[in-house]
Amino acid sequence: MQQQTFTDVEYSRRKVKTRREEFLDTMDRMIPWADWIEIIRPYYPSGKRGRPTRGIETMLRMYLLQNWFNLSDVGIEEAIYDSYAMRSFMRIDFTSEQVPDSTTLLKFRHLLEKHHIGEKLFADVNDRLDKAGLMMHGGSIVDATIISAPSSTKNKDGERDPEMHQTKKGNQWYHGMKIHAGVDAGTGYTHTITATAANVHDIDEAAKLIREDDTVVYGDSGYSGLAKRPEMKGDKHLSKVECRTSMRPGKRKNAEKQGGFNCTDLIEHRKSSIRSKVEHPFLIVKRQFGYAKVAYRGLAKNFNRFNVLFASANMIMCARAGRMAEFCGV
Repeated sequence: MQQQTFTDVEYSRRKVKTRREEFLDTMDRMIPWADWIEIIRPYYPSGKRGRPTRGIETMLRMYLLQNWFNLSDVGIEEAIYDSYAMRSFMRIDFTSEQVPDSTTLLKFRHLLEKHHIGEKLFADVNDRLDKAGLMMHGGSIVDATIISAPSSTKNKDGERDPEMHQTKKGNQWYHGMKIHAGVDAGTGYTHTITATAANVHDIDEAAKLIREDDTVVYGDSGYSGLAKRPEMKGDKHLSKVECRTSMRPGKRKNAEKQGGFNCTDLIEHRKSSIRSKVEHPFLIVKRQFGYAKVAYRGLAKNFNRFNVLFASANMIMCARAGRMAEFCGV
């Protein structure tokens, strides 16, 4: 147990606990630190040569704070010095050590990106949800969201990010990337994500978001004709999956009423009530974590970060549902 400082004693007498502290306390209790450290350890420098390394847990805590609060390497270093809640989460005692500098964090982040650690952490969270009986099977919801990227060419290369592209949605053009997500239809937890340039159509990635035991998939009208796609028809399992996609507005408007009652509206309402669950993890990632714009150049770096963010979103949804004890195996 970490020894209390005078600052800890002073802050413990406050009558109000901030939402930031509550969030960080919840995440601190839910994250399986020992297991995540072991996932990283095989790739982490031993420190036998060169500059002594900081502890894996310290660096992982700093990296997670950077993701949750959408700060730069320098920004998160300064924020930890400035925020008592962040310092407590880091478990740093300034009498004996300092916050890792931005260069150390940069190297740690590159290590995670190189070895796809974000994907491993995302898979670990989903595995824990599954073993706890919190992840249902049999149905998935598929959807995609656009993440904007800078379109400016005022950089050292004098060009846009070559891996980002533009696409038109409605009457507006967007430049950036897309995150495609497969969400459990029963619980709303995200089980699969992929990343592409923004000009890749949603339906092109749909087959990659369907699990092996799914029997039905839900999607908006952009996924119309999914069952006729060659990757669906040519696969033994996917060809048997029932595709329940929303009807296009024009067809729904012209649907005939029977006995003064429009059955189509009722069916489409039921589909929408299930499909709406896919918006919850997107809301957490883009609004609570503030990740509505890319932070790095290239798809790989951003995809690693999205894996961490969607893993964190699953844990937040689990905590809000009051199922923290099951997730932690208590």
